Amino acid sequence: MKVIKRNGREAAWDLTKIHSAVEKANQEVGSADQLTEKEIDVIAEEVENHCKAFHHAPTIEEIQNLVIHAIMRQQKYEVARVYTEYRFKRELLRKSNTTDDRILSLLEYENEEIKQENSNKDPMIASTQRDYMAGEVSRDLTDRLLLPKEVVDAHREGIIHFHDSDYFAQHIYNCCLVNLEDMLQNGTVITNTMIEKPHSFATAANVATQIIAQVASNQYGGQTFSLAHLAPFVDISRQKYRKKVAEELQAEGIEVPQEKIDAIAENRLKDEITGGIQTIQYQLLTLMTTNGQTPFVSMCMYLDEAEEGRTRDDLALLIEEVLKQRIQGIKNEKGVYITPAFPKLLYFLDEDNEPKDSKYYYLTELAAKCTAKRMVPDYISVKKMKELKDGDAYPNMGCRSFLTVDRFSKTKGNLSKAKNFSTEKRKYYGRFNQGVVTINLVDAACSSGKNMDKFWEILEERLELCHRALRCRHERLLGTVSDVAPILWQYGAIARLDKGETIDKLLYDGYSTISLGYAGLYEMCVYMTGKSHTDKEAKDFALAVMQKLNDKCAEWKAAENIDYSVYGTPLESTTYKFAKLLQKRFGVIKDVTDHNYITNSYHVNVREEIDAFKKLTFEAEFQQLSPGGAISYVEMPNLQGNIPAVLSIIDHIYNTIMYAEMNTKSDYCQVCGYDGEIQVQEDKNHKLIWVCPNCGNTDQHKMNVARRTCGYIGTQFWNQGRTAEIKDRVLHVSEAQYKDASLNANAGK
Repeated sequence: MKVIKRNGREAAWDLTKIHSAVEKANQEVGSADQLTEKEIDVIAEEVENHCKAFHHAPTIEEIQNLVIHAIMRQQKYEVARVYTEYRFKRELLRKSNTTDDRILSLLEYENEEIKQENSNKDPMIASTQRDYMAGEVSRDLTDRLLLPKEVVDAHREGIIHFHDSDYFAQHIYNCCLVNLEDMLQNGTVITNTMIEKPHSFATAANVATQIIAQVASNQYGGQTFSLAHLAPFVDISRQKYRKKVAEELQAEGIEVPQEKIDAIAENRLKDEITGGIQTIQYQLLTLMTTNGQTPFVSMCMYLDEAEEGRTRDDLALLIEEVLKQRIQGIKNEKGVYITPAFPKLLYFLDEDNEPKDSKYYYLTELAAKCTAKRMVPDYISVKKMKELKDGDAYPNMGCRSFLTVDRFSKTKGNLSKAKNFSTEKRKYYGRFNQGVVTINLVDAACSSGKNMDKFWEILEERLELCHRALRCRHERLLGTVSDVAPILWQYGAIARLDKGETIDKLLYDGYSTISLGYAGLYEMCVYMTGKSHTDKEAKDFALAVMQKLNDKCAEWKAAENIDYSVYGTPLESTTYKFAKLLQKRFGVIKDVTDHNYITNSYHVNVREEIDAFKKLTFEAEFQQLSPGGAISYVEMPNLQGNIPAVLSIIDHIYNTIMYAEMNTKSDYCQVCGYDGEIQVQEDKNHKLIWVCPNCGNTDQHKMNVARRTCGYIGTQFWNQGRTAEIKDRVLHVSEAQYKDASLNANAGK
């Protein structure tokens, strides 16, 4: 049995510590009021038995409460009083400095809450620890001085989650779509150095990676850039090569037709494209930003973003090269090709690449091969997105956060002073998200005691609490001057504001969004109705709750001119935090609080058997009610030998759901060379560990494991809650379907 200490560290259960603490209190009272040695043994055993019945790791506070009650049952009230006073004095001492313990446990790599908080940040690395240390200080400052007590208390109790509170003290936002086109075409400034328009694709690729690194260091969430913004530089290089080849041949006195010159130039261009894409891939994977991680970046591959003709064909060349390089993978420290985490790839499905007879279908076939081997790209259906986004299609910011449809360009004009602004098209690049606060729907349900009227009352109260917390995020950004992050606000990534100018106008009129997150829709339904939301009765209830979230966002938006939006929260470490706090508050409830995780957003529970096509069709209805962010997935076996099956699912995504991904396994054991699935098992202490099924290796430093967590691929392992969730995932493609190359949507009916 484990114990959760105050600093977040997990420790082994030690009965002697209870015995020792009671003995110390016992010695402080007169002999007539003292406990006997036998009574102290009974108290310690009673507390241990209660803790074993919890079915979750007890906290120190829970243990101390049990100790007091056990002493009082022995009718030794003086001992109970002394023990309580000692506990109170120790609490006062701890509160004199709330951060020391957590920081020290972090430095010793012992804090279960913080370590593996982010599956792409290695908490052993000094720069990551430095960021976490700063975050602990910032979080302490935020809790004590910057946030209302009701928000802090609700966050601590798991009623809501105030995301990224370790960055709240600074005036920075969450995630964005980088306006790379403006920066490349019209120049930018990086660290006081003027960067003019590149004169080749290779230079443009290099500048793009520097921009991405700078943006990542000035925000705390994900970012997305478009490959279409690099496509125009391909022809610049092409024309240079044509000129150079002609000059070389002329100097040698060789006369050849223009077609031959063009062919030679095209071969050289392909080499530059290969090198440029390698630059993007390797630099993004090897750069480390100021928060101790590689940039959380997604690459948009949407053919229709490029003008039809030469530029679109050049974009197709870039997409093809990206997919080929991702299929190959990158070499780990042993020189073996493995699956990289970044950049996340977003492949848009449209009329010119989805039907088999379309011009660019060969790219979709290549994407399917890439998905089967490396889990990316993720797929956005242009057809379905246009239905939900007023005829527009545009990428998400980072993992899954989507902007609201542009409502300011026609009425307010060029708010950001971007040099590529046009009233002829809606604006998405250069926009951002102000931040996220998530409501724990499971807690709202459990707090109602299954009384439906009370549930709706509690939900209303909790949503207003989220609203007040979101207002804190908004107001923290108000008054921010552009000088705090010149790359964002002055040099084009978001805007080109003047020095000393505030960003306030970009917080209203829909230029940026702010997100009301939600988690645990499945567990909420199970508690309130006894059924999963895949059941008709529970589904209607789930949709009603989702509609309520949207109605509240619309209400706040109308009153404040701020674009609140419902967001399917990508819980990572918080899935474990919420689960533990639910167990503490409500005990163990089957299929509700009996696991170390709760279900992300609207997703079908990971343990529920459901066909891939049914899952995507079912979740599509919920994506409509999660406009601020949503992504669905299907869990797959290794389908590298069945690409037609992958293409069948891609086709279903195109016709059914806006945004989805396929999860496969992509692991490698450095000890024995095994490249199948590294498995999760329980050790003798009931801790989940990763084990190579071939050689039994359990050293995480000698294996490469890649799994989807929250949209991104994680490669640095996870806390116990998320690891349990990964272990419990069922496949959504059956063995029969796996063997059937004609896999199609009818198989799920």
